[in-house]
Amino acid sequence: MKRLLLAALVFVSTLLVWAPFLMKIDMPLWNFDFKDGGKILWQNFDGPNYLIIERTWYARDKILENFSNPLPAEYYPAHFPLYPAIIGLFDMFFTGPWAMLLSTLAGSILCIVVFYEYLRQFKLSDNAKWLAVLFLFFPARWVAVRSVGSPEPWFIAFILLSMLFFKKGRYFWAGIFGALAQLTKSPAIILFAAYGLVLLTDSIKQKKIIWKAWPIVSMVLAIPLLFWFYGKMTGDFWAYFNSGDNIHLFWPPFSVFAPKGQVWVGNFWLEDIIWTWAVLGVGVISLRNKKLKLEHYFAGLYFLSTLFVAHRDISRYILPVVPFALIGLDEIVSRKEVKIVAMILVVPILIYTWNFLLHNTAPVADWAPYL
Repeated sequence: MKRLLLAALVFVSTLLVWAPFLMKIDMPLWNFDFKDGGKILWQNFDGPNYLIIERTWYARDKILENFSNPLPAEYYPAHFPLYPAIIGLFDMFFTGPWAMLLSTLAGSILCIVVFYEYLRQFKLSDNAKWLAVLFLFFPARWVAVRSVGSPEPWFIAFILLSMLFFKKGRYFWAGIFGALAQLTKSPAIILFAAYGLVLLTDSIKQKKIIWKAWPIVSMVLAIPLLFWFYGKMTGDFWAYFNSGDNIHLFWPPFSVFAPKGQVWVGNFWLEDIIWTWAVLGVGVISLRNKKLKLEHYFAGLYFLSTLFVAHRDISRYILPVVPFALIGLDEIVSRKEVKIVAMILVVPILIYTWNFLLHNTAPVADWAPYL
């Protein structure tokens, strides 16, 4: 029943975000104009890019002939193929853009329910339901991400599923879901690194190699399989690395605060990034105090990687850390005061999300090829 309730909350919260777009409601109090309707939801980055992939499967000629997107055809391998494949499954029953939105919604439901199960099965919190509900709305950037075409909900769900099976010692399924995460987004390799650290430290402690964990190698095997697929589709085995500016990692760390022009940062209003690192960093460090080694290694490595990201949208890049940071901050975020403030902030989070979606749009001149 609790799983169904969480699934219903994901659906209702998403519908709240979609409602003014679908109904083309004006909100003069906040000067919102939703006259373009649901197309705004379709048009949000990086949704159109994934739709183009689902329609063309990286074929250069098809991209250039059918789509007016100004991005070069070589750029699309920066987006991994599993999420477009999921869109393709929904596209059997719904029109392309709606298949994309519904696939994200399905991934969001899976993500929240799996997070709840992760908390419940390992008894990581006495407030599992509340943490799952909190993860529905915080951080605010997550609400926008899970309301449009994006692979993050599926990516985080696959990570949680992989870790759930790993902690149970069911390494075959840990490897399968880890490989699915790797075929969704490139940073999944950090999960493999975390598994390696756990197995290394356990092997040293037990004074023997834990050979039964070998199926997690399937995560690494997914990478040459992906590159082979790129080679078949584009003629370039190394298409991912030749896709342009898609790896926003720079030396030294904190390059996101460098003057505009040196790196892609958007603007100099970046104080929110420091708050993001501060809050999530405390949550990650707290995992160590709870003796949650796997969670601490993964969230810690992922958190450290974001320190080298030189991109304005770090709040999106760091999203896979959030569920684990919430576990670390359990005692704090479960306090009555936090619950009261969280409920109040739902309204400004919705307003923020509507404003964000109205402006975070890709240039699409003709929707016909996407339908």
